[in-house]
Amino acid sequence: MRLAIITTHPIQYNAPLFRNLGKYGNIDLKVFYTWGQSKDAIYDPGFGILRSWDLDLLEGYEHEFVDNTSTDPGSHHYRGIVNPGIIKLINEYSPDAMLVYGWKFNSHLSILRYYHGKLPILFRGDSTLLDESKKFSIKTFFRIALLKWIYKHIDFALSPGTSSDAYFTRCGLRSNQIIRAPHAIDNELFSAGHVEKQHEAIEWRRQLGIADDHKVFLFAGKLEPKKNPALLINAFIELYKLRKDIHLIIVGNGILEDELKKQTSAFLNLPKPSSTSLNPNIPSQTSLITFLPFQNQSAMPVVYRLGNVFVLPSAGPNETWGLSINEAMASGKPVLVSNRCGGAVDLVVEGENGYVFQSGNQRDLVEKMNLMLNHDLDKMGEASKEKIHNFTYNHFLNALISVLNKKAKRSS
Repeated sequence: MRLAIITTHPIQYNAPLFRNLGKYGNIDLKVFYTWGQSKDAIYDPGFGILRSWDLDLLEGYEHEFVDNTSTDPGSHHYRGIVNPGIIKLINEYSPDAMLVYGWKFNSHLSILRYYHGKLPILFRGDSTLLDESKKFSIKTFFRIALLKWIYKHIDFALSPGTSSDAYFTRCGLRSNQIIRAPHAIDNELFSAGHVEKQHEAIEWRRQLGIADDHKVFLFAGKLEPKKNPALLINAFIELYKLRKDIHLIIVGNGILEDELKKQTSAFLNLPKPSSTSLNPNIPSQTSLITFLPFQNQSAMPVVYRLGNVFVLPSAGPNETWGLSINEAMASGKPVLVSNRCGGAVDLVVEGENGYVFQSGNQRDLVEKMNLMLNHDLDKMGEASKEKIHNFTYNHFLNALISVLNKKAKRSS
């Protein structure tokens, strides 16, 4: 069977999946990257930097970068992906089935419409209903009507989890069209060599001036409103009034970076407090709240081990999963996650490997952070590693291949 995969650009989460899929003897695949400019380093507006990954994302599978004629190329808007020649390229490849990642691009929606009824179309998306108000609105009514029309053009949706299942059901897909294919990362990359990586992290922490017996909360991601790192900083400052054996590390860059650093500096420069409140000897920033710049993928297994607890305080909109949660769990870390993260319901078992808190609720976050400190964090980290075994590339591949085999049998 020949499978065409349509996606915008190489990302570190999909490349291992494509490589593993290419190893199946009965499936040939070709990936069409529709953001042709992504062959080189691209500007990431979320991080606010020119980014290229330090891992090989193209080795091990057939691929092609398609000419993108957009005047403002990128995956951040509908007209950012325009490929006049892509239908011809796909037809020349002559696939038996197609897997399309996302529809919110000019070319991707055109592909869904063109091949509907001509080829089996599998769709990969992870949208949720978490950001929608429960109140009726005309805008929501017409949005759902549009989505139902769009999803009439696909045969199956490969859904990563519970929150996306509900979304696809709301958009008119039948239960037998929604196939659970969990979001996964390269678990081995983050779990292998744990002892060595832990030693590297301990040494790094010491260089940052963090006491060995302090508990470190860690955030790693884009410093943008969607991720809401400001809430975490405020919650940490509040918790610091109760406990002095804690530290916060913020890893990443983004549009909020300067504002967050000013927020932190304002706290550190407070007048000398009374002995009944904060510690009168407020330490330097490097011994209380540390900012680290964007770290490339090869460094992340050590980065996650800098922390004792990983926190993802996302407010949304469109925090459809939160793959950094997978990475932290594979690194053996307990997690504290906002309920606006699509993966929260599937990844977090309350009191076992972490907690879920109410998005935007600083008091709830402080309480959950304090609650975490009363647990055996190493034991919770082991529970995370055990839980993440159910979220692997093999689980995704098995779901995908089962659908392809069913379609092959029906057409034979």
